[in-house]
Amino acid sequence: MEKFDVCVIGAGPGGYVAAIRAGQCGFKTALVEKAFFGGTCLNVGCIPTKTLIAGAEVYASAKHAADFGVEISGEVRADWKKMLARKDEVIGKLRNGIASLLKSAGVTVFGGRGEFLSRRQLMVAAGEAAGTVIEADKFIIATGSDPLVPGFIPKGDRILTSTELLSLPKLPKSLLILGGGVIGCEFACLFAELGVEVTVVEMLPQILPQTDGECAKLLAKLMAGKGIRILNGTPLTDIRCTARGVSGKVGDETLKADYLLVSIGRKPVTADLNLPAAGVKTDQRGFIEVDDSFRTSAPNIYAIGDAVGRIMLAHWASAAAGNVVNTLRGKPEEFTGALTPGCIFTSPEIGTIGKSEEQLKSEGVAYSVGKFPFAALGKAMAMNQTEGFVKILADAESDQVLGIHIIGPHATDLIAEAGPAMLMEITAKELGRAIHAHPTLGEAMMEAAHAVHGECAHMPTRKKR
Repeated sequence: MEKFDVCVIGAGPGGYVAAIRAGQCGFKTALVEKAFFGGTCLNVGCIPTKTLIAGAEVYASAKHAADFGVEISGEVRADWKKMLARKDEVIGKLRNGIASLLKSAGVTVFGGRGEFLSRRQLMVAAGEAAGTVIEADKFIIATGSDPLVPGFIPKGDRILTSTELLSLPKLPKSLLILGGGVIGCEFACLFAELGVEVTVVEMLPQILPQTDGECAKLLAKLMAGKGIRILNGTPLTDIRCTARGVSGKVGDETLKADYLLVSIGRKPVTADLNLPAAGVKTDQRGFIEVDDSFRTSAPNIYAIGDAVGRIMLAHWASAAAGNVVNTLRGKPEEFTGALTPGCIFTSPEIGTIGKSEEQLKSEGVAYSVGKFPFAALGKAMAMNQTEGFVKILADAESDQVLGIHIIGPHATDLIAEAGPAMLMEITAKELGRAIHAHPTLGEAMMEAAHAVHGECAHMPTRKKR
């Protein structure tokens, strides 16, 4: 038996950050991981997807080089195999980087699947360290999630989750996507850019149902302009899979494609942890129940990340990891998870934080709106990326910024400004007073803040005295 102060289960973005921070703070720390460092995000999620999207963006830029006065002789084509090889190279470098950071922090790594024996003991039940029993004062569960595939979906080689799609050896001619959420829309934009015929089926009235409606509506329009077919408001039924392809029905119409991507949600990886032995409670779906400090029903055991089912984003898990370690070292802090930015790597990108208009209306909050289009911005025109806008929602009485929603070029980078600004309870007036460099895309944030009060110099407004 090996004894530790802290044992972390799972080496995804929450787990490895928790282990590193615990080690840096002087705790004798163990980390148990059954597969690869980085979890879903690094290996079969955020990083590989964005690496492939970056390749697709370069391909798109090359195809439109003439618009910038650049002539490219010969055929411009995307080499999918080389894109996959680059993706694997990026993943490998980041995995090695995490391994180095863990070593530097003095973390002891055990390869295998963890299974609780009690509240203070965990056995490594499979893998390189199988049979090892770890005793720890505190445990942090960060086992993440897997793609959810409901029972009505038939099994077959041509029915894929995001995990399999990221390693598809050859580009398909056609792709049917079940689910118009973040994952479905990102893959739709990626494969459409590479010449794949894409159809998205979303049972709800709009794609990206949790996103600001105006952003989602514009994205749907722009996706349609890229040849992506979107079918809203009707389920995909009668799904069939053969050796040659897949099919399904939307109403009376039969849809056919080479592959079906199932992207309708994720499920927690908690079933094999033997949580009852540790006294850790879950809900009916298997997500671990925690309080505002991420403490489970077992007082010495914490849980973070996808396994708790709140906000299933890597940066939320990493922030929660730091919060838990601060609690363990006797320096608890309020967790600011309500201001977690959402980043959607579609074409164009979407960045969002805080309340949407739909939420404010449902809550009966009086608010003001300021919008500024990228089409009126010099830097966006220079880049030839003028679709989209920045929208700021402010409390009608106090002027405090309640939500910021961006669709357009580099929206996922631009939203970063909004996080610390809203954390400091900034007003729209104050955000507009902050001088933003010219010419930059960031000016759109300043202009939208001015627009809240009808004071935007670069948009027609009524005269004020």
